[in-house]
Amino acid sequence: VGKSALTVQFVSSTFIEKYDPTIEDFYRKEIEVDGQPCVLEILDTAGTEQFSSMRDLYIKNGQGFVVVYSITSQQTFHDIKTMREQIVRVKGTEQVPILLVGNKCDLQHQRQVRTDEGIALAEYWSCPFTECSAKNNHNVNVTFAEIVREMNYVQNKARENKGCCSIM
Repeated sequence: VGKSALTVQFVSSTFIEKYDPTIEDFYRKEIEVDGQPCVLEILDTAGTEQFSSMRDLYIKNGQGFVVVYSITSQQTFHDIKTMREQIVRVKGTEQVPILLVGNKCDLQHQRQVRTDEGIALAEYWSCPFTECSAKNNHNVNVTFAEIVREMNYVQNKARENKGCCSIM
């Protein structure tokens, strides 16, 4: 899928060729988004099902989620739906900052998931969508800036909704 490659490219501007399965890696990077400084603390977690129980704890403590699939694998596109269901279940709300990302857009000749499929799923989830390439550093910084924007948007929306009351 390339979650680790995407994260390492963002944090250190390096593309890792060799695949080394991740259980958990932690990264920290200061960036500016829309003129505002922010510190991103990124937890890169295992995508495999065997670490599913550990994910509940990560999700509980997470504030925003970059859900990544490979455009070269229909299976990864299918698997992310389960990941989102887990995030919503653990968080107890649909109002969770999520960014849907199709990675490996440099491999157009191997594409199995069309861009419009990603767009349609993002619309269904009510979240932003982008495609990127960790290898070519295409849209990598945009990806992380976009999750910050989505986190701010969801947080502001929640703040607005707290000010009202419902009478039945």
